Amino acid sequence: MFVHQRQGSLEVICGPMFSGKSEELIRRIKRAIIAKQKVQVFKPALDDRYDASAIASHSQRKHEAIPVKNTEELLRHLDPEAQVVALDEAQFLDEGLIPIIEELANRGVRVIAGGLDQDSNGEPFGIMPILLAKAEYVTKLQAICMVCGALAGRTQRMVHTGGQVLVGAAEAYEARCRHCHETPHATGPRMLDGE
Repeated sequence: MFVHQRQGSLEVICGPMFSGKSEELIRRIKRAIIAKQKVQVFKPALDDRYDASAIASHSQRKHEAIPVKNTEELLRHLDPEAQVVALDEAQFLDEGLIPIIEELANRGVRVIAGGLDQDSNGEPFGIMPILLAKAEYVTKLQAICMVCGALAGRTQRMVHTGGQVLVGAAEAYEARCRHCHETPHATGPRMLDGE
């Protein structure tokens, strides 16, 4: 699917929870390692659900990663010799990541970022919309709706707590399709102008 290029690029893997984003990120990391490329992997320190120092999928596939609290910490750990930089759960990182990614890609580095494109209210999540707009390659994965079995592009929060960020897994979230997804502030379908 992706041809190795000399010029840098940004690849974004997005979708709801349980769609296989971390599995796909780990697969691409392993392929880059097989190709004998110098790879560096980062994850937000906030996400310690399965492992504090590894990207971990819900199916327990793992790859070691450097946990960072913010982009300043990421910059301190960044290896100038890295040919591939991978980031998991990019929606949790701050906007300072955007110029870093731009600089890396412009310098010839392949950057691969995975994350949720929407929060549990179905709204754009963190810096993901900007990364999607700037990416050369976008892979949007689907899960299976836990209500009706259709393809799911949204994440349903099953526990009622405030705030956009609640780090959790199957105990707190389900994958849902557009029609089965519910939000606390939903008021029914919106009509377009003229309807």
